[in-house]
Amino acid sequence: MPDPHYAEPRLARIYDALDADRSDLVAYAAMVTEFGARRVLDVGCGTGVFACLLAERGVEVVGVDPAEASLAVARAKPGAGRVRWILGDATVLLPPLPPIRADLATMTGNVAQVFLTDDDWLATLRGVRAALRPGGVLAFETRDPARRAWEEWNPARTHTVTEIPEVGRVESWCDVLDVSGPLVTFRQTYVFAADGAVLTSDSTLRFRERGEVGRSLREAGFRVEDVRDAPDRPGREFVFVARAADV
Repeated sequence: MPDPHYAEPRLARIYDALDADRSDLVAYAAMVTEFGARRVLDVGCGTGVFACLLAERGVEVVGVDPAEASLAVARAKPGAGRVRWILGDATVLLPPLPPIRADLATMTGNVAQVFLTDDDWLATLRGVRAALRPGGVLAFETRDPARRAWEEWNPARTHTVTEIPEVGRVESWCDVLDVSGPLVTFRQTYVFAADGAVLTSDSTLRFRERGEVGRSLREAGFRVEDVRDAPDRPGREFVFVARAADV
């Protein structure tokens, strides 16, 4: 079940305005050129920012996401008609769905951390593997647990007030609710000045160690080719580049 800030229509409609800095996508767009990708699978595509960006550049894109509200926002964007949108998680890409044969699959925005159990994570990787052509590439980011990013997820560091056209002023902030081993649960609060509505979204992310991620990729049929730094967040993320291994 997607978290409310993706699945609740009122929150999905303001998601892009509250997350306006998408400089993280620059590195992924560059990978499209680096790997000569003509067909891209965007897993956890959300409101379709990356998918539509690539479609505008003439890339064939398939966007997959389990949140209908987010996909509704994506489908209304310029260029969205050139994207194939699929409602569901990556396991819908497994047979009997005909293979997509993507050259490159991406999971941007720390999508990889929403899969909390080993079984769910492995099923996701296997779904992506099934959708790639032989030798296709998977690229995704995950936060380095050693940097303890959640220690900055507090109202003092995250409080914002954003004026959104046709919505009005929205105040938002984040609170950590629980840290249990690799699992971090936090709450995002949104206050709409127009009518005083207060909406919350609770989320849990899993922080995997670099070696743990590498082992799971190998188990799912990938060969890790590179672990890069995230240019927009140096020293804070692992950016994995893995190639579908020969069967």
